[in-house]
Amino acid sequence: MTAIGVIAGYLAVLLANARHYYTDDTEAQYAPMWVELGTRLREGRFPALVPTEWMSGNYSLEEAGLYNPPQLLIYLLAPSMDNLAVYATAVKLVFSIIAALGVFRICRAYGARSQWAAVAGVAFPLSGWFLFFDQASWMTSHTGTAWLVHAWASAVHYARGRSGPIPVFVFLYLALTIQYAFPAVESGLMIAMVAIGEIIYQRRWAPSARLALAAGCAVLAAAAANLPGILSSQATWRGSAHIHNDPFLTVPWSESLNASLPSTTPAFTAWWGHVQPLPMVYIAWFLIPALAFIDWKAAAQAARELSGVALFATAVLMWTAGPGAIGPLRWPARVLPMLAIALLVLVCVLLSRYGSFASWQRRGTAAAVLLGLLFARSVSAAPALVVRHLLAVVVVAAIGAVVVWLAYTRRTALACGLSIAAMFPIAYAQVRGAPPTPMSYEFPERRSAMAAAFPDFDGVTLQLADRVLVHPDDRSLSGAYGSLAIGSYAKNVGLDYVTGYTPIGHAAFSALLCLAWDGSTCPDAYRRAFATEPSTGRTIVDLMKVDRVVLQRAQYPDERDRPAPPGWKWVDYPGHERFIWVLERENGLLSTRNGVVADARGVFASSATSDDLTNHIRVTSVAGGRVVFARLAWPGYRITLNGSEIPTREVAGSFLAADIPAGTIAADLTVSWRPPGWEISTATTAGGLAGIGLLQLTHQRLRRRDAITTTDRSAAEDRQLVTASV
Repeated sequence: MTAIGVIAGYLAVLLANARHYYTDDTEAQYAPMWVELGTRLREGRFPALVPTEWMSGNYSLEEAGLYNPPQLLIYLLAPSMDNLAVYATAVKLVFSIIAALGVFRICRAYGARSQWAAVAGVAFPLSGWFLFFDQASWMTSHTGTAWLVHAWASAVHYARGRSGPIPVFVFLYLALTIQYAFPAVESGLMIAMVAIGEIIYQRRWAPSARLALAAGCAVLAAAAANLPGILSSQATWRGSAHIHNDPFLTVPWSESLNASLPSTTPAFTAWWGHVQPLPMVYIAWFLIPALAFIDWKAAAQAARELSGVALFATAVLMWTAGPGAIGPLRWPARVLPMLAIALLVLVCVLLSRYGSFASWQRRGTAAAVLLGLLFARSVSAAPALVVRHLLAVVVVAAIGAVVVWLAYTRRTALACGLSIAAMFPIAYAQVRGAPPTPMSYEFPERRSAMAAAFPDFDGVTLQLADRVLVHPDDRSLSGAYGSLAIGSYAKNVGLDYVTGYTPIGHAAFSALLCLAWDGSTCPDAYRRAFATEPSTGRTIVDLMKVDRVVLQRAQYPDERDRPAPPGWKWVDYPGHERFIWVLERENGLLSTRNGVVADARGVFASSATSDDLTNHIRVTSVAGGRVVFARLAWPGYRITLNGSEIPTREVAGSFLAADIPAGTIAADLTVSWRPPGWEISTATTAGGLAGIGLLQLTHQRLRRRDAITTTDRSAAEDRQLVTASV
């Protein structure tokens, strides 16, 4: 029932907007990355680093999930998919079903009947923030949440002795290896709140201690996915550990709790100004009015049992209100799905176990008061939409009245079914009425059409362009997207572009070429790219061994009228002059010459073998010198000379270099890169696996002991009955 409900919800959303699940980061970052990584995996190359992508190519830091088996399966399938919108939608549907079933499992773990658990499960993927942001755009939040909810359910079962530690370990590992900070921190917070809640409920420390150990084993096993990011953070935009507050996407508590009015337009600062045109804080139409139909005196008996859920809800509610940034964790509104999960679980468990539809007049009045409060809050945020909010109140009240009547007449399954069915037209209306997101790229959907329209650029291309200058009317294959590669678009057509989408960034290199997260550059980037680096006497594009520079005509309208830089020539690509000017080297491709060697002063350097991760160069230097490599100086590089390690250097804060000592004759210079901390993570993974194995053995022994104790107790009771009868 839950899975069918999710599918029905997806159909309602797609009827309202066929591209809802293919927008913003999904089209500009994730879908192209799936194709790129899948292509490399099929070629037998593990894509931890793609050097020619420079700032966006360090996938040990990006949100790539390289150590997450389901993610790898997505990548392996992606190169066979022509329509990326269809593929992204299908992938997201699978993960939405997984997420919904996880919420269902949490409700069941806390004692809810299956009907009410299904209501919570179907409602979650249709909740405001998750529907309009995590599912529509931010795939890593989506997938991380899908695994987190299963880890939560498994944690409750393990702490209460209903299952072993392995499910907790597996689901936490999957949540932690998404390579995204929010699911990782949210998972840690969830485990802590469940552990504290179980201590309150069971009044014993041992079950929670075992749960903490199982979670710790998952953290150790997932170190390979997270340690490189931590150890490389100082080289990236994410290096700051500061905590500060700002109003952007910081949600006041009064808005966080306005969760049941489908028309809600919350008031807090975001991309649309102060009043948001999307129901970001909406959770489910029944959530708040349903509080009137819970027998709170009876429910008080379950306070300790549900304390973990309540603690988690309280913690994330506080988080939504700020601070605005805690190190790399910015925009507190991103935890709204966690609040939705916690409140849906609480309300549906309480309705299932302690729902009361007696004295329906009094309870109906209380529900009306709650709806009135929601109406007042929504009107306060957006007074101009008073009629819309009033209509929403009428709709919720009407549906709620029918559901209450069904429940009152003991037709609970029908009441739950109607509660679910009402979600679909609401989702349709919300998506249909939502304004176009300013974050959408509106990329084409079919890779074959993209490749057919795009120039066949060989070698390595540096594009200097600004996404903002692409006019909305030109967002098509017959327009700018037939000539310009915005975001990670180039990966869709199999071309090697320096620029790409990255939320991580390399601080020094991005400053060198004023590169933004979406691959955009400032107008000064052209001058910077052809500026001479003082210590080498070479231009930046020479040190990068770039073969081609593509200039966006809108950003550089008159540049074609000027002479090309020395060693370069203007090249015409008929049909593309409306959007781009193209510079190419006069002497052909540079990227194919002498491997990674970009400059050698006082050194004769000849590349022997070269691949993405390891390069061998034969070097000779009588008086000593330096070699500069066409490699971004990410942490993790190691350079050896005839097997002995030598220090790595940096040029312009960006280019990897090495000093060669005097008297070096025909020596082997090896430049290799491995994710930082890989030796440590190998050991921690082994430790995590060993630890979870020991916990599983302990669990099995405890179960056998309990079974023997139960058997002995039953035998003793039988003997007592026989003696008494005699």
